[in-house]
Amino acid sequence: MTWRSARVVELRDETATARTIALAVRDWPGHIAGQHVDVRLTAPDGYSAVRSYSIASGPNSDGRIEITVERLANGEVSPYLTKELMVGDDLELRGPIGGWFVWRRDQTEPIQLVAGGSGIVPLMAMIRSRAWAGSSAPFRLLYSVREPGAVFYRDELRALSDQDHSVIVTYAYTRVTPKDSPRPPGRIDATLIATGTWPSNLGATSYVCGPTSFVENATDLLIAAGHGRENIRTERFGATGERK
Repeated sequence: MTWRSARVVELRDETATARTIALAVRDWPGHIAGQHVDVRLTAPDGYSAVRSYSIASGPNSDGRIEITVERLANGEVSPYLTKELMVGDDLELRGPIGGWFVWRRDQTEPIQLVAGGSGIVPLMAMIRSRAWAGSSAPFRLLYSVREPGAVFYRDELRALSDQDHSVIVTYAYTRVTPKDSPRPPGRIDATLIATGTWPSNLGATSYVCGPTSFVENATDLLIAAGHGRENIRTERFGATGERK
C-alpha cells in the first residue's frame, strides 16, 4: 500500500488530552466509514514509528480526512501528535485500510453503535457518513466514558441528539456523572443494554469498539439480550485511540 504525503490543515482539541487532526492527503482515493490509516513518523536519525488510527470524518471529495488521537503520558507517538504537531506540518500515511468493520450507505437496517472511550472515533465516522449520504437508517449510540469532560465530539453529539431523532445518544459514565444524570456512575450492564440499545427483534447491526475487555463484555451483553453474534462487528482499541 502506498505511503502518501499529508499536510496538517487544522487542529482541534476534543478534550484536555485528545486532539482531532485534519489532514489534506495527496491523491486520497476516498474511504468508507470505519476504515483506518497507518501514520508514520520519522526522526532525523532515521528511526520511524508507525501507528494505526481510525478515520473520524465522513467521506468527502476534497481529499481531507480527520483522525482523533488521545495522549498517553508514556507514549512514543501520541504526545507528539497531540502537543507538538502544528498546522502546516507534514505526515506520512497509508490507507484507507479495512473492509469489515465498516458502515456502507446502502445499509438500511437499524444500526447500534457501542463505544468505550476513544472507541467512539470510527463510530463517529459512521454517524457523519449517515448524514452525508442522506440515509434514513435509524442509529443509536451507547457511549461509555469516564466523565463528562472526557466525551469526544461533545457539541456535535448534543446537536444530533437534540435535532435528529433518528440518532439517539445514551451515555454511561463510569466514574463521574453530570448533575442531571438518571444513573449513578457505572459500567454498561444488562439494564443499560435493555434500555439504551435497539430491541433484538429489529435485526440491528451492532458495531462495538473500545478496549478489549470492554468489547468482550459489551458483546456478551448484546448476545445475552438476544442479538445474534453474526450481526455484531467488533474492533479493539488501544489507550490512545490506536487500533489493535
